[in-house]
Amino acid sequence: MGDKRLQSHTNFLPNKWANKTSFVGDDDRISQLPDDILVHILSFLPLKEAARTSVLSSRWINLWTHTSSLNFDIEESVTEKIEEHFELLKSEKRKFVKWVDSIIQSNKSPTLKEFKISFPLNRSVRKEITRWLEFALSRQVQSLELDLNNYDEPPKNYCFPIKLLTASSGRASKLQPPFRMLVDCKSLKELTLIAVGMRDGDIEVFLDKCPLLEKLVVHGLDEVSNLEICGSSLMLKHLELVCWSEFESLKISAPSLATLFVTSIEGLLLENVPMLVNVTATRCGDDGISIQHLSCVLSPCISHLQTLSLGLYDKRAIAELWELPQIPKLKKLVIDYAVLIDASLIRLTAFIRASPSLEEFVLLFNWSSLPSIDIEVKDPIKIPHYHLKVFKFCGYYGRVSDAELLGYILENCVVLEKITVDPSDIVETRARKRFDVKETARNNARQQLQPQVPRHVELVIL
Repeated sequence: MGDKRLQSHTNFLPNKWANKTSFVGDDDRISQLPDDILVHILSFLPLKEAARTSVLSSRWINLWTHTSSLNFDIEESVTEKIEEHFELLKSEKRKFVKWVDSIIQSNKSPTLKEFKISFPLNRSVRKEITRWLEFALSRQVQSLELDLNNYDEPPKNYCFPIKLLTASSGRASKLQPPFRMLVDCKSLKELTLIAVGMRDGDIEVFLDKCPLLEKLVVHGLDEVSNLEICGSSLMLKHLELVCWSEFESLKISAPSLATLFVTSIEGLLLENVPMLVNVTATRCGDDGISIQHLSCVLSPCISHLQTLSLGLYDKRAIAELWELPQIPKLKKLVIDYAVLIDASLIRLTAFIRASPSLEEFVLLFNWSSLPSIDIEVKDPIKIPHYHLKVFKFCGYYGRVSDAELLGYILENCVVLEKITVDPSDIVETRARKRFDVKETARNNARQQLQPQVPRHVELVIL
């Protein structure tokens, strides 16, 4: 019986592993699984925990070294220790580099599904980071992430060695063994770069050398002023570009693109985006987002847009809300509205009227001081809405305009199912403590809303 079980397992194994399978007792069902299944299971464990499985039995010795998912993520305890004692960063950095080097030298997987580095690193360890990149690309990695948020200014960021891609046509790297490798980025489907220096032309190289790329996330593009993401053969579906300066020009023409996240719409030109249904546009600069300009920029996709997230930061943008075009298929709307003084919220209802298919509305109201007076609220245009089911109000305090907005939602959204009030986004900078402000907000919500909300609508006060 045991021989048959062993034979059935080895039939599923690569030849190089077949002779390494050993018989174990019937009471250990997991160890009786084929190696490829065990390795797949181990890929879901953190690397350090996966390595510890070698002590279970001879069956498990070094099995973890065949995993195709290498996630070098900083432990939460280490993050907290560095934040409390920043002088420990240098020693923790040395430990992290040594750990990554030891893992990649022992890894035996011929290909990688995932390779992730998440640790505050900068150009002081650029040789090591480049070596890790060469290793990952030599294993035809499918998902590559460098999250090097390093608490430093951008000039100290590690710069991506773009020559690594331009020299990837079968040529070995110049590094000494055991890191002399053939790099290959043609299998890359997902690329995330956070706090990694990029220059004009680098993104275009990625798109050219990585024909299967579907997801591109880049945080820290402050040295890039002109960018073109264009091509009829692009497979890009998710694009996220975060920077604190504005692009002089950002042209996007990607027929498969479904999700776009940008911090600024200045210089943005959209062409040939028939699949674009999710857009996030946050503020960049002091002028906020011009609704009129936003409408113009989104015109190629506004008829089929399903999710929209906007940052509104000035009175001009709010005043322009009456100019909103119809967004006929929009289902979810997120508005991040930040003000330094008292402001009315009722004009935001223009978004509801412009979105007849809207099902979920999330308002993130960020205000920095307690209202000195209640703003006089003018009666808005009242039009019944037949699809809005969920409304979430973050930053609720209980001013007249807060209650008026919720009153409008209750009166006009006839299929409403749930209202969530969350005071957690309140930022109070004056004398009163944040805890006191939040408690006041919760009490106001109970007193003002509970009598108004009908029984069929769930009211949640966080």
